[in-house]
Amino acid sequence: MENVIEVKNLHKQYNDFELKDISFTIPEGSIVGLIGENGAGKTTTIKSILNIIHAEGEVNIFGKDHKTYEKEIKKDIGVVIDDSFLSEYLNAKNINRIMKDFYEDWNEEKYFEYLKAFGLPTNKMVKDFSSGMKMKLKIATAISHNPKLLILDEPTSGLDPVVRNEILDIFRKFIEEDEKRAILISTHITTDLEHISDYIIFINKGNLVFKMPTQDLLEEYGIVKCSENDFHRIQKEDYIAYKKEKYQYEVLTENKEKFKNKYSITTIDKPTIEDIMLFYIKGGK
Repeated sequence: MENVIEVKNLHKQYNDFELKDISFTIPEGSIVGLIGENGAGKTTTIKSILNIIHAEGEVNIFGKDHKTYEKEIKKDIGVVIDDSFLSEYLNAKNINRIMKDFYEDWNEEKYFEYLKAFGLPTNKMVKDFSSGMKMKLKIATAISHNPKLLILDEPTSGLDPVVRNEILDIFRKFIEEDEKRAILISTHITTDLEHISDYIIFINKGNLVFKMPTQDLLEEYGIVKCSENDFHRIQKEDYIAYKKEKYQYEVLTENKEKFKNKYSITTIDKPTIEDIMLFYIKGGK
């Protein structure tokens, strides 16, 4: 299996923030979720991969250096980020004409099918769209030129659950149609990632915490609820973080089977991706 994206020692220094030597790969045929709180470095990572901002380190896309072959690479990438769109004084028909000239593989029929499925008008100016309509238009535009890679920053933000599910289905079909494709999706709606992602990349305060298969993350991690006395019997190397609640402690472990055997605990709750992220960010160590 080839890697669609390879990131090695990505580093970016600002006055008040540092992205610290981030390394990961994204294999073909996969949907990878990028998580972390606001300001953690997700958007900096995405914009560095796209060479929108210049960072130190090595980024290869489709096996090619993202700076040397930037123009060639970007023809095969569909992008949805906040500040990557055409003038708001265009309508969907105008955008179609522009994209036909820009992309050799632009699929006009597919584009208008997406517009119809999303309930988007073709003659209304983008400036008169709601935020949700604008996001749907961005997604339709990003996937209508047959890209090999989608890079998406908060693509389901502001959308109701029904439309979010429709868009997640489109992402699934995008991968199913061609197993050499890949998607990198940054989102705060971590429940979406539980349904769609193959891997999770977690960045916190500019550091890579982990990249793991989503299934392993949800199956191997566990939340233990115990009394204060029981908590103090647990050795620190056996948990990642803890929370002190009113009547009990909650402990996050990365190997619930090992934890069960060591402490004779029969019940360990299955965490969500959001639970895991919050323990790392807010929990006591």
